[in-house]
Amino acid sequence: MQVSFTQAEVAAIACPSRTTGATTETIRGIASLGSAVPGDISFLGNPKYKSSVASTRASIVLLPPDYAGKPGPNQVHMAVDNPSVALARLCSRIEQSLWPKPRPGIHASAVTAPDASIAASATVGPMCIVESGATVGERANLEARVFVGRGSRVGEDSWLMPGVIVSAECTIGKRVRLQPGVVIGADGFGYEFVLGRHEKVPQVGTVVIGDDVEIGANSTIDRARFGRTEVGEGTKIDNLVQVGHNCVIGRHCMICAQCGFAGTVTLGDFVVVGGQCGLAGHLTVGSGVKIGAKSGVKDDIPPNTSVWGSPSMPLLLEQKLTVLRHRLPELFKRVDALERHAGAGPG
Repeated sequence: MQVSFTQAEVAAIACPSRTTGATTETIRGIASLGSAVPGDISFLGNPKYKSSVASTRASIVLLPPDYAGKPGPNQVHMAVDNPSVALARLCSRIEQSLWPKPRPGIHASAVTAPDASIAASATVGPMCIVESGATVGERANLEARVFVGRGSRVGEDSWLMPGVIVSAECTIGKRVRLQPGVVIGADGFGYEFVLGRHEKVPQVGTVVIGDDVEIGANSTIDRARFGRTEVGEGTKIDNLVQVGHNCVIGRHCMICAQCGFAGTVTLGDFVVVGGQCGLAGHLTVGSGVKIGAKSGVKDDIPPNTSVWGSPSMPLLLEQKLTVLRHRLPELFKRVDALERHAGAGPG
């Protein structure tokens, strides 16, 4: 990674409310507080690392406004509202220089249908396929081996990374980012048991992905049996997540890795789902809900509540039960001792 920022350039991006100290170093890298060396920028994003700030060798440290320590020699402290966000904005500038968007156009090895609509400002990379009636919007970027099926739409400024599949009749909104291997619109998992055999139920619906959605590597969003599977505006989905047919995921949700949603799950807005959670079919999860990691959800969850466990239950109750479970061996020993004592007493 080739990085080069002066103190003034970092300040222009991070917009600190207060700056103390000075450095002659050019910023050439990003590192944690403990591993940073001169020429690195670091940040305090978690209070538990506060003690490491005084000993860090980073040339510039992004800190919350309430940090009271003094910078070391040839070191700068920049006070910002959110150090993690400030660093992210710096990384965004680095990302733009490391992975510049390719020039618009269609690669010679791509296969595009004559009636596909591809904006002149879009990029269609090597070995992509864009089928009949598909639309690729302004400034969209299809990297290598992306498949856009018949009648599908890719919105403006969206970025589909290598190996992404958008099946027929699906819609991708504006500024959507799909990481490598994402599959949009595979058949939902639908079968009926008839005369001793599993008979496939045709999946003739679609998938609609809202604006500003990001979906992680190898995640899958199944097409609806009928109607549509939806992912709302601004929602972020991590790697290896399975969203079943006819699910409706609200706006600005956060879904962590390895979660599985059975068919017809409905999530409200601003829901957070921890890693490795499983949700049974035909559930409704209200807006503002938080689901702890590895939870198994089998019932509806009312809005603005937190649950955890398998089966999931209110967070505080599950925390109490977790404490009690750790005490079970001791409690069994005490019960055994009481039974022995009672049996040895007068009969």
